[in-house]
Amino acid sequence: MPISTLDSHTALIVIDLQKGLVANPMLISPIDGIIASATTLAAGFRARGLPVVLASIDGGPAGRNDYARPARPQPDDFTDLVPELDEQPGDVRVIRTTWGAFIGTDLDATLKAMDVTQVVIAGIMASFGVESTARQALDYGYNVVVVTDATTDMSPDALTNSVTRVFPALGETGTTSDVLALLDAR
Repeated sequence: MPISTLDSHTALIVIDLQKGLVANPMLISPIDGIIASATTLAAGFRARGLPVVLASIDGGPAGRNDYARPARPQPDDFTDLVPELDEQPGDVRVIRTTWGAFIGTDLDATLKAMDVTQVVIAGIMASFGVESTARQALDYGYNVVVVTDATTDMSPDALTNSVTRVFPALGETGTTSDVLALLDAR
């Protein structure tokens, strides 16, 4: 469903725009565009006094799977955010070990303490971190928006499935300019 409105208490969640992942040559969308869109969204939310959550992954899900981390030693700056995001003291920082930003963190309690009722999600990987965070947000009772031009993946098929099938089932979708227009209309 296309984005229709932004709640008065909406937060932006940016997933995994960290040095250890943005250098992945398998990303299908030019990462510079994804970073630029996320940076524009973060600046727009901050300018309106709305929360910005910057989440990164450091670890992986438990159990036997092909994605257990660390599969190899990670560089010291693996979880460092890309500098373009311009992390601010008022931003909420989440470093997680699970696929979504809510499980195993205090993100839900933090957002509820701010009276947040809606989350706008952008970042990488659509079929992993973004999708998992969107599912968890819906389970916790938030209205969910995924910004489709600020989200990418390693597989065109996975990205298409997330954007056309999964995200509309979890909430609303829109572009960076759609979200910014709704921010301006508030």
